[in-house]
Amino acid sequence: MASIEIRAVNKAFGPTQVLHDVDLEVANGEFLVLVGPSGCGKSTLLRMIAGLEEVSGGEISIGGRVVNDLPPKNRDIAMVFQNYALYPHMTVRENMAFSLKLRREPKPQIARQVEDAAEVLNLMPFLDRYPRQLSGGQRQRVAMGRAIVRNPQVFLFDEPLSNLDAKLRVQMRVEIRSLHQRLHATSVYVTHDQIEAMTMADRIVVLHEGRIEQVGSPLDLYDHPANLFVAGFIGSPSMNFVRGVLRARDDTHWVEAGDGTALPVGGSPQGRDGQEVVYSFRPEHLELGATGGGVPAKIQVIEPTGADTHVFCEFCGTQICAVFGERLSVRPGETIFLQPKVAGVHLFDAANGKVLTNGIGN
Repeated sequence: MASIEIRAVNKAFGPTQVLHDVDLEVANGEFLVLVGPSGCGKSTLLRMIAGLEEVSGGEISIGGRVVNDLPPKNRDIAMVFQNYALYPHMTVRENMAFSLKLRREPKPQIARQVEDAAEVLNLMPFLDRYPRQLSGGQRQRVAMGRAIVRNPQVFLFDEPLSNLDAKLRVQMRVEIRSLHQRLHATSVYVTHDQIEAMTMADRIVVLHEGRIEQVGSPLDLYDHPANLFVAGFIGSPSMNFVRGVLRARDDTHWVEAGDGTALPVGGSPQGRDGQEVVYSFRPEHLELGATGGGVPAKIQVIEPTGADTHVFCEFCGTQICAVFGERLSVRPGETIFLQPKVAGVHLFDAANGKVLTNGIGN
């Protein structure tokens, strides 16, 4: 396996710049996830690592070797796409062995590598079947097996679970993560699904409009977002945002919402008295208060999920979501009282979106 180094990489399609001075390192054996909305440049960056797109500027190295001018076949990488791209007239065994046959590997070695990969992926009972005889998850495992037999330095995944149903996506997330833990393979995984990113990554790279917004472990990004974009993108349901003005008197700080409600802030946050801020908190960082013991919130929609109850309501003139572990005896149209947990409150500068205070851990 090998590390990947990306230095000041740019990509332009004609006059349109899609990646701007991207700097990134992927450690040997790391599972790195690129995440962001459609059009953020994550798949373009992956394709540049693979050699499927030219680099407009900067440098990409794999295993210490600059690969900017190397064709994909000479980069020692394997790629798994959302389209399985299996040969329908070949069996599973033949699909997995195809690249090794092109390399003219000895037949006994091909057979051994195919069976070793099939054993890891639980495909042994299906080696003599054709793709049409397999489920979607089994086909995706065959595509992964075809990559594994090549024993590459780097695995690249381009939204491989997009075509699967919800239950199968969860199963395949576990299988891909388990596979990585067994192989310790350097892997770069692209997805627009932040739940996939949170559950699979060693580190997450959040991209937006061709720029890296933040890099860190899943929980670091969840607990300590660097700006409003990351705060709103990471987490499901997403973080709640209430615009207001920071107030300070002696050693006490609070945020005055647009409707005049005073919202609690812990410690001594950055920012000045009178500064416009965005008061932010996760849906699970709200507590039910007694009448008059919190901020009144008019219920709009209730979504019972079984394990949790999601309550969408109007809070300080803004729609927010609250998540409770218990089941509530409330109905739309009723008013409840909510109290933000001070330890979970984040403040962002309303002008530039940059973080002023991260509540978790402060």
